[in-house]
Amino acid sequence: MTRSFTRRDLVRYGLLAGLPLSGALSSCGDGSQSHPLESRRTFNKYATAEQVTTGLDLTGKTALLTGCDSGIGHEILRVLVLRGAHVLALARTFDKAQGACASVQVPGVPGHATPFVCEQTDFNSVVACSDAVNHLGTPLDILICNAGVNLQTLELSNNLETNFVVNHLSHFILVNRLLGRLIEATQGRVVVISSVAYLYAPPGGIEFDNLSGQRRPYAPTELYGQSKLANGLFALELSHHLAGTRATANVVHPGVVDTKMNHTWNANMPLYWRLYGWLLGFSLRMKTVAQGAATPCYVATDPSLDHTNGAYFEDCHMAVPGGYMRDEALAAKLWQVSEDLTRPYLQRS
Repeated sequence: MTRSFTRRDLVRYGLLAGLPLSGALSSCGDGSQSHPLESRRTFNKYATAEQVTTGLDLTGKTALLTGCDSGIGHEILRVLVLRGAHVLALARTFDKAQGACASVQVPGVPGHATPFVCEQTDFNSVVACSDAVNHLGTPLDILICNAGVNLQTLELSNNLETNFVVNHLSHFILVNRLLGRLIEATQGRVVVISSVAYLYAPPGGIEFDNLSGQRRPYAPTELYGQSKLANGLFALELSHHLAGTRATANVVHPGVVDTKMNHTWNANMPLYWRLYGWLLGFSLRMKTVAQGAATPCYVATDPSLDHTNGAYFEDCHMAVPGGYMRDEALAAKLWQVSEDLTRPYLQRS
């Protein structure tokens, strides 16, 4: 049984959250263990997405990326196209997706990108997007769940708190509706982008009785942390659902990246949370966008990770997460609740 963590535990254990596991074993979805992680190359936290993909030829591979038009999403898009992939690029509007695609398709770049609309506050839009992708009939080699919001005031979507809807539930629907395409691929990979902010999640991890965010005063830091914890728990449970297939699911902390969203979050964070973050060591210098895109690109493309499933990565290394991130019972419960909340949108039309 996985123990519950107090806030004091989180401070003590969270200090270990970023320590890389040298030669670690990753738990696979079938209950077995993968071979020791033997990367062709090693990278540190200063590596960029271009550096971690140097020498890779992604020609013939199809990737799907949410949140392609800004932040690390746009850099991931650029680098995957640079390496020859066909990227299905999702954004909230067609203009945003089309603009992002046009900006990375420059002379001499071997890959290409196709724009798709996916307004992730609207589950019908997520369904329509997944239907359009399924209609292509193309196996998905890579699916990167990147899009996210970090709201400072309470907003509702589908009668639920919007951080939880966009960051978790919309991806839950999208991935489940596209699982067939991932399993068809030679080795499909789901990469879920979380954040070390999962350590800010409320006591108990997920407030299942307050998914609307209305039962107590709105706590933006905690509810953003809850959505990032949900990202990790989703990847963990998904890795079990992929048992017996060639597909894998892993979760990534890209680092604290120098983006508009993180500047807004830091400016609005209460002082006691800033001090807590300082104790955990993630209030240090922000990564550049190129550095923030490195670990997602590494986990999505590196050949050494073909059999790595259900693992947590940061700074291009497998790491030990703290808090509730490895709570198997909580992951299973979140999956069931997510199914219940989104059931009308999960069946392929």
